[in-house]
Amino acid sequence: MSKAAAVPPSPLSRLWHKWRFHLNILLVLIPLGFMPKYFHDASLFRGDSGLGEHEIGEIAVGPWTLQLAELRDDAPRADGPAGHFKLFNAALCSTCINEVKAVYLRIGKPRSLRAAGVLFSGTPYRMSANLPIPTNTRSDAQIWITIEGWDGSMQQSAIPLAKASPATIAWLQQQGGK
Repeated sequence: MSKAAAVPPSPLSRLWHKWRFHLNILLVLIPLGFMPKYFHDASLFRGDSGLGEHEIGEIAVGPWTLQLAELRDDAPRADGPAGHFKLFNAALCSTCINEVKAVYLRIGKPRSLRAAGVLFSGTPYRMSANLPIPTNTRSDAQIWITIEGWDGSMQQSAIPLAKASPATIAWLQQQGGK
């Protein structure tokens, strides 16, 4: 019996064996390029770097105060047929945590507590609300904050949408708003 002659490796096989180590290193390095953004977003969601990218500051609502911030400084995001939404975060003052029952957010003045807007959810130290942004919202619109106390009282305060979210105003102008 004679041994069969060894088949020489193809050029593609030689290229693969020569460069596979370098390709594996590349597969490890590519995700490292996305790590800074990941850590920035994670610190925002944990609250380590404040309430959001665009902090509005302290807002007095009756006897209570809260800090309000826009989570991301970008245009409202579409959520299918429900429309566009903007995420806001809030934190109550440490002295009013036990006195506040609920916090609501709305574009335009609420007619009653039943139409107070979206309810903030989460802990009093970091609450979130997804505010619907209609495409026909005027650029001089105001965001109304309604706070309901455990004693049944209702306090309201308004801030201009331009101060709360300049990115939303720019998006509304692109949409052809009023």
